[in-house]
Amino acid sequence: MIHFVGAGPGAPDLITVRGKALIEQADVIIYAGSLVNAELLDYAKPECIIRNSARMTLEEVIAVMEEAVRAEKATVRLHTGDPSVYGAIREQMDLLREKGIPYEVVPGVSSFCGAAAALQAEYTLPGVSQTVILTRMAGRTPVPERESIRLLAAHGASMAIFLSAGMLHELQQELLEGGLLPDTPAAIVYKATWPEEKVLRGTVGVLASMAEAHDIDKTALILVGRFLGEDYDRSLLYDPAFSHGFRDSQP
Repeated sequence: MIHFVGAGPGAPDLITVRGKALIEQADVIIYAGSLVNAELLDYAKPECIIRNSARMTLEEVIAVMEEAVRAEKATVRLHTGDPSVYGAIREQMDLLREKGIPYEVVPGVSSFCGAAAALQAEYTLPGVSQTVILTRMAGRTPVPERESIRLLAAHGASMAIFLSAGMLHELQQELLEGGLLPDTPAAIVYKATWPEEKVLRGTVGVLASMAEAHDIDKTALILVGRFLGEDYDRSLLYDPAFSHGFRDSQP
């Protein structure tokens, strides 16, 4: 079986208990070397075969998996964050299914969760936003026009924007054209949960200059929305006057 494992946002101790156990048991690990913290490989046993997929094609990755399965070796495909978010795992799973190779997916902590923790922020604030948009700018890989930053920004929801730190001038313009005001709170979180983590707070109007001032052009998540501000409504869940299945309302 192939185990797709979410490595978490960066810190080695933020991998799941199940993910860590699978790494410890693995005979073969194929990891996304451009993003996964290599310290996670310290959990592997000394004889484990480790391959960095950063220089491999999809076909080469699958070939390694096939060879490992034929040799009855426990195999881990280690992806950054959670594999379901920009993990390119669907194409791998489809090829494995065609070849009759079983697999499972072990979720991980996504970087958008790590970034919120670094900011001590909550994406879903009553009276502010109850929706989180995970998206990215169009680059060498296109984005459907209906999912352009401009159209998504018009919702006014909390936004976590991946893979766009190198296009912040364009991103800033798209957000403004989508109707966000220049003073809309924004943040840049570089390498969330890593030792070299940087947290920059500002507004949409200074996103690009803020990144340039700190030489950030990759490996950063851009967070945008009023959830980063100071105003919000108190949650009804813990309001004394609000009753629910576990608690009666109080005077």
